Amino acid sequence: MFLSTYENKLDKKGRVSVPASFRSYLSNLGYNGVVCFPSFNNQSIEAWPQDRIEKISNTIDSLNPFEEKRDYFATSVLAESINLQFDGEGRISLTQKLLKHAAIRNSMIFVGQGRTFQIWEPKIFEKFRVKAKKKANSNRANLKWELQLNK
Repeated sequence: MFLSTYENKLDKKGRVSVPASFRSYLSNLGYNGVVCFPSFNNQSIEAWPQDRIEKISNTIDSLNPFEEKRDYFATSVLAESINLQFDGEGRISLTQKLLKHAAIRNSMIFVGQGRTFQIWEPKIFEKFRVKAKKKANSNRANLKWELQLNK
């Protein structure tokens, strides 16, 4: 699984080292890289193993080929995705398009999300992290209330 958060910087050639534990997990899955695309929900980059993208592709393929939502999903995820291979040092080269979407200039935060991870600009992630913690606490309180009502 992808767990924890790590901060790394772009090098002079525009490459960034993916955290060793993330690379190890991907390697155990049989991959020497990661698929990245602009997040739908946040100003971040989504990073997924190849099999996860294949599951999304299969789901898109199961939609009616004549419905516009199929085209929307295919264009928004698959057409925006890029397969980035690790170099010998475990680095990837994020595209300018991805960096611009996430407002990353130099430093970035790798954020474990279980089966996927995200890449954020540090200050933007910190604001999101604070908001997420507040929302999680609020949702936890609501869940406790719902559980009591269902007894």
